[in-house]
Amino acid sequence: MDAVLFDIDGTLVDSTYHHALAWHRAFARLGDTPPLWRLHRAIGMGGDKLVAHVAGDETELQHGDKLRDFWRQEYLEIRTEVRPLPGAADLVRRLSASRHRVALASSGDPEFAREAIDLLGIGEQIEALTTSEDVDASKPEPDLVQATLDRIGEVERRVFVGDTPYDVEAADRAGMGCVAVLTGGFSRGELADAGATLVVASLAELVDADWTPYLS
Repeated sequence: MDAVLFDIDGTLVDSTYHHALAWHRAFARLGDTPPLWRLHRAIGMGGDKLVAHVAGDETELQHGDKLRDFWRQEYLEIRTEVRPLPGAADLVRRLSASRHRVALASSGDPEFAREAIDLLGIGEQIEALTTSEDVDASKPEPDLVQATLDRIGEVERRVFVGDTPYDVEAADRAGMGCVAVLTGGFSRGELADAGATLVVASLAELVDADWTPYLS
């Protein structure tokens, strides 16, 4: 069987900007807040990488764990506002019904990942869920993608679906292609330049698609 692996935030659920806002509020608690646009462009990395990426190694060293705790507290306050992205649940169900093995690989918090699955109503279609707590390094490292593949076992062909250049890089480093969507806020050119095999505006475009050209 073939496998289709999905990112969650910005790919299946419309949570990218909620995470950016939660990080912005977390940094504001310390009084030195990176611009919101810079935080947005780091969403897709795990929290283990984001702090140093946007604020430097010294901030990570001094405040990294505290900022991650603050981010979680802030996101808890707004997570009920998150909604499914168009076509996401339909696509997962269609792939599962056509005998594709479907799994999730997310750099996010496992509690929020499970909430997204419940929100989408796709629990019966998902064979594996891997999150930041299951690996040593999050995207763009390939660990999450590879660990997810290991959990579902041997497959003939595979592809990853994500919304950021970090997803594309992680998939490539794990030896597979990446179909990318614009719903995370990165441009078509950025995703294509990162190496995405296909870039679409929405997962709704892929519900009735033939996935054969994208599997490798």
